[in-house]
Amino acid sequence: MQRKFVIRTALVLFLLIYPAALFAEEQASEKNDYEHLQVLADVLAIVRHSYVEEVSLQDLIDGAVAGMLDGLDPHSTFLPPELYNEMQIDTRGEFGGIGIEISIRDDDLMIVAPIEETPADRAGLKAGDKIVRIEDQWTDEIDILKAVDLMRGPAGSELTITIDRDGFEKPKEFTMTREIIQIESVKVKSFGEGIGYARIRQFQERTAEDLQEALLELSSSDDFELKGLVLDLRNNPGGLLDQAVKVSDLFLEQGLIVYTEGREEGSRLKFTAHQQGTEPGYPLVVLIDSGSASASEIVAGALQDHRRAVVVGMGSFGKGSVQSIIPLSDGSAVRLTTARYFTPSGTSIQARGIRPDIEVPPSVISNEDVHPFREKDLSNHFAATPSGKDGGGAMQFSAAEKTDFQLQRAVDLLTGWQVFRQRMSNPNQ
Repeated sequence: MQRKFVIRTALVLFLLIYPAALFAEEQASEKNDYEHLQVLADVLAIVRHSYVEEVSLQDLIDGAVAGMLDGLDPHSTFLPPELYNEMQIDTRGEFGGIGIEISIRDDDLMIVAPIEETPADRAGLKAGDKIVRIEDQWTDEIDILKAVDLMRGPAGSELTITIDRDGFEKPKEFTMTREIIQIESVKVKSFGEGIGYARIRQFQERTAEDLQEALLELSSSDDFELKGLVLDLRNNPGGLLDQAVKVSDLFLEQGLIVYTEGREEGSRLKFTAHQQGTEPGYPLVVLIDSGSASASEIVAGALQDHRRAVVVGMGSFGKGSVQSIIPLSDGSAVRLTTARYFTPSGTSIQARGIRPDIEVPPSVISNEDVHPFREKDLSNHFAATPSGKDGGGAMQFSAAEKTDFQLQRAVDLLTGWQVFRQRMSNPNQ
């Protein structure tokens, strides 16, 4: 009776793993495959019969599938129905938690980026932080799916995680209060003097559309002409591939944006730019850092390869793979790495990242640097003699923006380019 059960179970698992369309291709190795499946079925039967506690068949199958995927790469995971539902909510820009994107690097649970204006951001968590413990659970004992599950919880509840960071003498605990994370994907503003600023926090379902509308509204202002734009992708952990393509397309008239390569024909894709809807050719500076990942790297790489933008900041995270979400019949899903993506020049950024054209460390400018002491600050200084020429009003920056060294360098590049063009077009002025 036991042997019959094992054989029937093996056959069921075989049919689940090998769809009929692939059966013919696997006939040559059918015997070997069946032997491997027999081992799986044997273990399943032994656990159900002899384990110290009764375990449901559903839990065993879920565990087997999760273990199978966990052994592939850090981004391939099994999503039970509740986590699959939360993931769908994430892409629409609202979810519960502390507001961080995580990944596995060298077997360590790492923070890819904290999301702005979330508990994690306010607590001071940073890209590259290593999470060594979540509450009382050591992270070397769990997979990334379990880590996500542990950090999610009802709004108002507290979460304590232990962080190790370069410069820490020992790991440090951070306690945060969970809240519903509502992400405004795009933030656009004017610094004045024709310099615009666009911050993309995450690539969601409407990111490209929101960015286009915001830039149109900005450039339509009566007292403002957009002459240069800072596109800030720092601490942007990525998101939807199609939105990365559409954002890139906003600034490119033609040419390849990104292409993917995988085993299946459907995973070998090319995405190209279209002239319709392209923004004017004003100078563009893209800001990236170690928290810029996935979709952010697609945008930065495409604009850099086409020489449409100068990329400034620090090297990006280096996630160059594409994950496909494959729903299953019971409401769960498989998140499976199905392809690698490449920039237009054929560069794979996997584990390498996008390298900036101008490397600028994330130093903070002191208040003394922002407001230097000058002649006009001296008592009884001579008044300026009118010259008939005025450099225009000062740009408008918030206190945080004034001390953001990378942002200030980006703005300097754009204003310097404006001055250079004006001088070249009017050499006598």
